[in-house]
Amino acid sequence: MTLTQENAFLTASSFSNNPATAAAELKQQLSSTEISSVIFFCSAEYDLQALSFALNENFQTVKLVGCTTAGEITPNGYGQGCITAIGFEKQGFALEIAAIECLEDFELTDAQKLVDQLINDCRSHETAPIKGNTFALTLLDGLSIQEENVLVALNAALGSIPHFGGSAGDDIHLAKTHVFFDGEFHTDAAVIMLINTIYDFEVFSTHHMHQEHEKLVVTAADAETRTVYELNAEPAAVEYARVIGVNVDDLNHEVFALNPIAVKLGDEFFVRSIQQVNDDLSLKFYCAVENGIVLTEMKPGDLASDLLKKIDEIKARIGEPQLILGCDCFLRRLECERLGYSESVSEILRQNNVIGFNTYGEQMEGMHINQTFTAVAIGRNVNV
Repeated sequence: MTLTQENAFLTASSFSNNPATAAAELKQQLSSTEISSVIFFCSAEYDLQALSFALNENFQTVKLVGCTTAGEITPNGYGQGCITAIGFEKQGFALEIAAIECLEDFELTDAQKLVDQLINDCRSHETAPIKGNTFALTLLDGLSIQEENVLVALNAALGSIPHFGGSAGDDIHLAKTHVFFDGEFHTDAAVIMLINTIYDFEVFSTHHMHQEHEKLVVTAADAETRTVYELNAEPAAVEYARVIGVNVDDLNHEVFALNPIAVKLGDEFFVRSIQQVNDDLSLKFYCAVENGIVLTEMKPGDLASDLLKKIDEIKARIGEPQLILGCDCFLRRLECERLGYSESVSEILRQNNVIGFNTYGEQMEGMHINQTFTAVAIGRNVNV
C-alpha cells in the first residue's frame, strides 16, 4: 500500500516465523520518509528477544510500539502466527506514547500526570487542536489482572478524549503476555498512545450477543484474582455447565465462546468471559467479577451481520474509512472458526481496511469488556 492524499497510512504484514526476516519485510512494506510512528501486533510464538532486536534495527528513526496477540488482523484479514503493522504518516498525525510499568500501583495522580504530558507533547506538533481531534489507545498485559485499576484512572484523566484498546494475548497459552515499548517487550506493563489527527474519526464497539432467561448470581468470589467459587450457591463450574446444558468435563474455550454470560449495566449487557475451569470447580474470568453481581446467560447472534451493520453506521457518519484499527476478542475468532464463517468475517475485515489483533479483553471508555470488537475508524475527510 502506498501513501496518497486519500490514504495517510501504510499497512504491512509478514508470515515469516524468522524474526529477522519478518522485521525486514515489515520495513520494506513501510518504507516511506513520511512515516513517523509504527504500531505492530505479533504472535507470541516468535522469539521475542530476537524480534525486538530485529525491529529496533529496522525502525531506528520511528516511534515503535506494539504487543503480543491471540491472533492477528492483517491487510488480508485474519492471520495466525504472524506480525502485522500500521505506519502513521507524520503530516496527518501526532502520536505520543507513555508507558506504565507497575500496573498495581497506578493511581489517578499518575494517570493525570501522564495524560497531561501526552497532551502537551501532542500539542507541540501543532497537527490539530486537541479537543475533538484526539483519541487514546491502550495496550495492556492481558494476564496482569490489573486492567480495571488502570482503565478507571486513565478514563478519569482523559476526560472527554475517547479511548479504546485491547489486552495483549499469547496465542491462548495463558502463560505470559507482552507489551512493546522503549525497544523491549515488557510484562506487568501497559502503554497508552495519544493520537492527534487532522482526519475525522469515530471510536466504537459492538457485540452480537442476545440475552436469554437464566440468571447466575455470584455468591462466592475473589475479586482480586477474578475467581468465582460459587454461582447460585453451587460450585461455579457445575452451575454454569447446568445452565448451558453441557457436562463440566466438556467446558473449554470453544464452549465459553458459544455460551457467554454478561452483566447488565444500565440498559446494556457487557460480557464477562470465562478463562478456565480450576481444579476446585471454580471459574477464572478475564474481567472483574465480585460477590453479588448478577450474570445473565447470553447467546450469540450473527457476528458477521452485526459487524457489517456497525461499520455501515460508521460509514454513514464519517464516510469510507481509510483505516479501522481494531481490537477483536479471541473468543469471537474461536466462534467464527467453530461455526465455519472465519473466511467471511476475514473478508469483511479485509474489505474495510481493518488492522489489529485478537485480544484477551477489550477496553472502551474506562471499561474492561469481553467478546467485543472495539476500534477506531479513521475517515478521509480533514477535520481542521
